[in-house]
Amino acid sequence: VQLQASGGGLVQVGGSLRLSCAVSGSVFAIQNMGWYSRTPGRQRELVARIISGGSTDYADSVKGRFTISRDNAKNTVYLEMSSLIPEDTAVYYCNAVVRSGPLRPFYDYWGQGTLVTVSS
Repeated sequence: VQLQASGGGLVQVGGSLRLSCAVSGSVFAIQNMGWYSRTPGRQRELVARIISGGSTDYADSVKGRFTISRDNAKNTVYLEMSSLIPEDTAVYYCNAVVRSGPLRPFYDYWGQGTLVTVSS
């Protein structure tokens, strides 16, 4: 199972970005999908996640500004980021909890990370 993230880059304060993460490989079912961020000196933190039924969960710092969604047909999760502020600058990692077969357990998988830089 591989996760390929894309969409990071440099954006000015108040701007928007859309991150995408496609899951490929031996995928039978995907449970949770999400995005986490990491800044220097800090551990990886939850930004947003979405479960298979569509329920979502957001970090307080991004509520009202970020929207997570998923396309189950494409095994892809998105993060729409708007009203960006310098504090959003981080490497963003996508995560998926994946089962590779009907009798296999679910495992955590991570993408390679994509850098988002918000300049003032």
